[in-house]
Amino acid sequence: MTQKEALDILKLGHNVYLTGSAGSGKTYLLNEYIKYLKEHDVVVAITASTGIAASHMNGVTIHSWSGLGVRSSLSPYDLEAMEEKRYLWDRFQKTKVLIIDEISMLHHYRLDLVDQVTRFFKRADVPFGGMQVILCGDFFQLPPVSRNNEPPAHFAYHSDSWKGLDLKVCYLTESHRHNDQNFLSVLNAIRQNTLTAHIISHLTGRFNKEPAYEIRPTKLYTHNIDVDAINQAELEKIEGVPFRYGMTEEGRPPLVAALKSSCLAHETLTLKRGAQVMFVKNDPEGKYVNGTLGTVIECNREYPVVKTVRGDKIRAEPVEWRIEEEGKVKAKIKQVPLRLAWAITIHKSQGMTLDAAEIDLSKSFEKGMGYVALSRVKSLDGLKLLGLNDNALEINEEILMFDEDLQVESERIAEALSKLDPKEKEELQQKFLAHISPRGKEKKQKKVKGGTYLETKRMILEKMSVKDIAAARKLGQETIVGHVEKLLLEGSLSLSDIEYLKSAIPPDRLATILAAFHKLKKIPEGHYLGSVKTMLPPDYTFQEIRLARLFIKK
Repeated sequence: MTQKEALDILKLGHNVYLTGSAGSGKTYLLNEYIKYLKEHDVVVAITASTGIAASHMNGVTIHSWSGLGVRSSLSPYDLEAMEEKRYLWDRFQKTKVLIIDEISMLHHYRLDLVDQVTRFFKRADVPFGGMQVILCGDFFQLPPVSRNNEPPAHFAYHSDSWKGLDLKVCYLTESHRHNDQNFLSVLNAIRQNTLTAHIISHLTGRFNKEPAYEIRPTKLYTHNIDVDAINQAELEKIEGVPFRYGMTEEGRPPLVAALKSSCLAHETLTLKRGAQVMFVKNDPEGKYVNGTLGTVIECNREYPVVKTVRGDKIRAEPVEWRIEEEGKVKAKIKQVPLRLAWAITIHKSQGMTLDAAEIDLSKSFEKGMGYVALSRVKSLDGLKLLGLNDNALEINEEILMFDEDLQVESERIAEALSKLDPKEKEELQQKFLAHISPRGKEKKQKKVKGGTYLETKRMILEKMSVKDIAAARKLGQETIVGHVEKLLLEGSLSLSDIEYLKSAIPPDRLATILAAFHKLKKIPEGHYLGSVKTMLPPDYTFQEIRLARLFIKK
């Protein structure tokens, strides 16, 4: 399937599994769809299974976005505790499209947990609360890993939620990273498990062969290793004055910290003339890509100048990494988009297109690892191979069979798309866009300052219940109670106006909750709800506690 066909399917509003071999342009296509959505003011959640992958698209990890964190299970108490967080309510209510990149590394049970959370906050018993869901990745890439005390990890397609999404498979077949046909034959043969002695000879012909560039190939490590220490040691061998480039930051500290931990740029970048570096971000103008190698030929107090392996001289000016949500920048950092490039791990190389790499596959310990490492490199000329072992070129047979089914399904979907009348296709795309875009009447209403609170006030004065107001306005009950709190605080409503809401809580339970509040000896704000919850029997809900708090006399 081509990128254009896949983009058409995304615009039709289908839930999609976007896949394809390394370098087929999956991230590029996602960014094109994200751009389209933002142009129409559609709130899209941009997430990935890892921080590094999320940083490529100005997003966050799915663990952070969903509020799950490191949880591997959810209890009713967990959900109620999450319900207490107003920002999660706002996030889930506004989001229309959810993207999860690098899906191969997400545990199957965590995808089910995200589904559970979204259904809960959306108050809709349909997959992911009715959002359009786009899962992106390649199951030939890095698999999920179980850590201490975590359940066994399986690929995401083993989850119940995967089955419920009715995903349209978009299998990209064009190659935008590799134009070396011999190298493509190697990578495709590994994916299809059709390796022959002739194809393997293309690889063995690169044993201890230096790449056709003046620069040393980056050592790509299959195991966890302190590559920063290796790079620093190489830098110290170079004579000359070091220049340091500091990172600037803006936004909420936790989000800034998340950006720093996932971004491959260093908080303080130390360089010297002659240092080997790689760019760690794609340039919008195409001067370099994530993984472009080069040598620092000039250092000054402003910017370093890099000569790439292709001979281009580029002034490496600082660029931004951002976390965006609802069309707003929540945090950003700015730094020269370089890092030292004598060594890097496979994990940190994901998404990169390397000009030259030195790889020792005699140390491969997991099926598929050889494919992941090799597919980072553009061509055979850029590969220096130090060794192979029996595992290096093997592929998980389960993935092999599943991938064949995906290709067949993608071809079927592409054929169905080709038979769709162009005018009908455009009408369907516009219909979906109208469904998820806030433009028009709804958007104009939202522009009225305080309009959403005034609408809640009107319904309160009509003596509607919180549940009925939430249903009528398609908002969460927690959001409606938040409106009432604000209206009381600013004097737009009085306690007499909301007296009727007490009937939603049995008198004895209301008295018990209020007594718990008074034991705290202060009027609590939202983050004290959990403290009150722990003082009450387990059957008391956060919704009851939050509603009861309205009647504390201040």
